[in-house]
Amino acid sequence: MPKLNGLSLIVALLLIACSGELARATEPPTDLCSLLPAAVLSKAVGQTYGAPTATIAPRPFPNTNQGTNCTYKSGAHSFLFRVYVDPSASTSADLFAKLKSYFGSGSKDVSGVGDEAYLDKFGDLHVRKGKVRYFLSGTRDSEKLNDLANGIAAQL
Repeated sequence: MPKLNGLSLIVALLLIACSGELARATEPPTDLCSLLPAAVLSKAVGQTYGAPTATIAPRPFPNTNQGTNCTYKSGAHSFLFRVYVDPSASTSADLFAKLKSYFGSGSKDVSGVGDEAYLDKFGDLHVRKGKVRYFLSGTRDSEKLNDLANGIAAQL
């Protein structure tokens, strides 16, 4: 086994440190509402929204994680970004499929958004990216919803 000189040891340690940072970079932020800043929402939708109010989103089924409701207000109009972080991507995929069977009647699959996505019969967008599931509601413009969803997915 070759010996490491001082420079090689420093490079090796930097690579190990950086690989740890890369692994953590895929974790969602603690403040889930930060995935959709009010300024980004305002620009995408074309009306000014205030900072989101975060509340607890209910568990979809017993023994699943609670989520976060991020509610944005613009006068009397509101926009909802609901997000859940599941223990794993496979758990998230299973829950997404189960929920789609409940809420997906009359839905339309959407390609190119997250790992999987669909518009429900009300025009709201449901997305799964890795172990994160999220829901966007507040505009019936599917192109704007897709743009917002892709911006969120890019951070995960």
